Amino acid sequence: MSLGIIALGLACLGAGIGEGLIVGNILNAIARQPELESKLRTFMFLGIAFIEGTFFIVLAMTFVLK
Repeated sequence: MSLGIIALGLACLGAGIGEGLIVGNILNAIARQPELESKLRTFMFLGIAFIEGTFFIVLAMTFVLK
């Protein structure tokens, strides 16, 4: 059971890393093509919202398995 909690913790860590990668790549894209900033920002927020949703589901599962 404790291994399951560790695995869920690693999944939460993966969500944080994924968000960092998204934001970093969006900033690189905006630096290359500033005219697409509004469209890229919309997709960035959408992607982060899906990652955060996954994170909160995993966090809830951690408390359920506890």
